[in-house]
Amino acid sequence: MAENTSLMEIKRSEIESFVSSVTDALKKSRYAPAVTASASSQDVVGRRRSFSMNPVQTGVGVASDFSLVDAIHAVSADDGLPTAAETHILREIREGISIARAVVELFQKTTELGRLKALNSATRLTQEQRDAFSEYQYAAGVIMSFVSASYVAWALADYLANPAIVDEAPESSEFGFANPIAAQEAFLWELSTVVKAARSDASLAKIVRDFCVKRSKAVSLTSVGTRLVEAFVSANYRVEGSEFSINGFAPSERKVSSATLSMTFKKPEEVVGNHLAKSQCNRLAKMLMAYDFKLQTSPFVELGGHIFTFMGDGFPGTGKTTLIQMMAGLLNDYCQVAGYPFVYRNFGVHEISEYQGRSGQNCQAFITAVTDPRVIGFGTVDDIDLIAASRDDAHASNGQKEVTSVLMDAWAGPSTVVRGNCTFGAFSNYPEKVDDALRQRAGARFLIDGPQTTEDYIDLLALLAGQSGQEALGLGDAKGKLFATQNIQAAAEKSYAKHSRPQEAKITNLLDQVTGEIGELDNIHKIGVYMKRIQEVEPRFTGRAIKNIMDSVKTRCMDFEIPDEWMEKPETFMHRSMPDKISMVRELMKPMTAEMVLQEVNRYADSEVRYSDKSFDKAVENAVQDAKVRAAAVEKLGRGHA
Repeated sequence: MAENTSLMEIKRSEIESFVSSVTDALKKSRYAPAVTASASSQDVVGRRRSFSMNPVQTGVGVASDFSLVDAIHAVSADDGLPTAAETHILREIREGISIARAVVELFQKTTELGRLKALNSATRLTQEQRDAFSEYQYAAGVIMSFVSASYVAWALADYLANPAIVDEAPESSEFGFANPIAAQEAFLWELSTVVKAARSDASLAKIVRDFCVKRSKAVSLTSVGTRLVEAFVSANYRVEGSEFSINGFAPSERKVSSATLSMTFKKPEEVVGNHLAKSQCNRLAKMLMAYDFKLQTSPFVELGGHIFTFMGDGFPGTGKTTLIQMMAGLLNDYCQVAGYPFVYRNFGVHEISEYQGRSGQNCQAFITAVTDPRVIGFGTVDDIDLIAASRDDAHASNGQKEVTSVLMDAWAGPSTVVRGNCTFGAFSNYPEKVDDALRQRAGARFLIDGPQTTEDYIDLLALLAGQSGQEALGLGDAKGKLFATQNIQAAAEKSYAKHSRPQEAKITNLLDQVTGEIGELDNIHKIGVYMKRIQEVEPRFTGRAIKNIMDSVKTRCMDFEIPDEWMEKPETFMHRSMPDKISMVRELMKPMTAEMVLQEVNRYADSEVRYSDKSFDKAVENAVQDAKVRAAAVEKLGRGHA
């Protein structure tokens, strides 16, 4: 995954250096609108398209001069002078384009575009360099278009808001991504066209605002398939003297507030069994609260141990929903103490649409809301096997496959940025049905197996019975012993120790074979031999599996109980400086051990074998059922002819 970069501030002097040329462009520009047709599979400059929603250029129309200033002033032509609203809107458009030009300038300096541009000026580009230059120019055009529209939508968010105004801007279709200047001209030309429908200042503000919202969303969707934008996506821009921020292709909003959650929260003591999953969810909730909003990183990202994605699997009724309610409740409470905005989102089957591209768009909006660096985010995908289908599933809908593609890119794609402010949990009763590549993007695996011990069943019975029920069931004498085994830390330690040996017979036999050959697996060389042998019997045990295992080991190094006092008063930990947080966390870290690595190898290998076996067993079960149905049909048909 891409590492988080430091904050990049756009100086006023950098923005103002473009104001004069942008002012001239507002007064007079020249543009040739594209002749469009329905979308095809390929766009200009060889860009791969993930969505076929937007028109593509099939030719260039007649170029002509136009003036956005004149088009906007024409709204109040009867008055003879531009209104204050018209002037304000023009100034915000100029500001947005100037900011976009400054961002493109920074993009040019931090990528190969700057060098290629200099070589192009000297006409010394090879064919390969010309191709690369065109692709970089295209990426810069995408950035230019997004930032311009995003700023104007942000700046005019509440300007002259009037619910009675119903005028609506059309969808954006002219992008001009070939280079930044082409993108600027296309943006101005479309604005000059759509504002002609305005009939008042409030109408003008709404049309411009709506158009820019739609344009920024359309460009954001396009960015999913655009190459070479990693430097822009991984950087976080702030405009000097402004609250406006640019965080990749996420929409910018003036205010961020916590969504009011309607779910029923659960306390950790109300979750019986699932000791490892409960321990890790509890710890992860506290880890998220270490996030530094100014630097947009976390000590658990810097030192290791942050869980960006995890998958919880288990039989129906084992407690997946309860764990979600527990973790969301903890985060909600902690954020209230710290004064941080908290966002919880669940992506469900209702987000899958029959319209092409809509499912992917819904999923991208879900990702954007949770990863917003200005919030603490928790996103869940419940029943992921029903939502994100395997790519080779002939029965899956296009919408399900769109979701799979978006999740794969968001969770471990080339532009993924892990800041430490959010986590995603995928839950399933049938994880073997999830696309292999998507499932392996879950950095941690939580087996949700529900109550296991006699004490677990007694505790669950007592919990559900309630106070009066406990008395009626004769549990009064045992109250001192109730929930004693549910202590998170003690139960987790016991559960980890259980994984010193695998739980699946296939891996247990393999471990015995390897230890019989080379002795106890007490160093990295021997564990490496063991992992290679696992790969020979389980092909899904790939390099990504090793990365996920080591991420889990680093999390185990953070396997300490974060003091509750850190969560009770924000000044104790949450509002401390990043160096202080890192120092406090480092003092509690545990050393990495071979035993720890072996346990995590066993846990991960067990999960892959479990998924494979369940998939095979299900296939056998289906085949047997089909055979029974055919046999019954033949028998019934025979009786009918008798």
